[in-house]
Amino acid sequence: MMSLDLLAILEDGLFAAIAAIGFAAVSNPPRKSFIYVPILAALGHMFRFVLMSYLSFEIAVASFFAAMLTGFVGIFFAYKARYPSEVFSFPALLPMIPGMFAYRSLLGMIQFMRTTDEALRGEYLNVILSNAITAAFVMISLGIGVAIPIFIFYRQSFRMTRAREEERR
Repeated sequence: MMSLDLLAILEDGLFAAIAAIGFAAVSNPPRKSFIYVPILAALGHMFRFVLMSYLSFEIAVASFFAAMLTGFVGIFFAYKARYPSEVFSFPALLPMIPGMFAYRSLLGMIQFMRTTDEALRGEYLNVILSNAITAAFVMISLGIGVAIPIFIFYRQSFRMTRAREEERR
């Protein structure tokens, strides 16, 4: 096992936190969420980074466990802030979306359509399928991973939302 490069792990978390702040700002959440979203994004992304880089997890499996961690910590933050955990968890997951795999898949599609060479078409088809399947599995893993804590703590999550509505009255 390789030794942990703490600086690389922290750098990964920092960039994920910055991206998550941008994603959160677009969705116009409560101001209080800007405290929690970058923390969640950094924790989840760093966890995925460690699983992939040091424990040799595949990206979809690592994303699943990182999304679960994000979901569980999001439930805790939701309890503290009295907002639904989705307000914190979903923007925090967005930096984990596999954009490079989707891009490579689309680029492969364009190259596939532009060539008439059968050997190249076979290679491009392989690029398209492998990248598209990876992107799809990571997205599914993120969705399922973040949903599990919400389902486990459904009553608590529902109560947090109710408490916020009662405060507004």
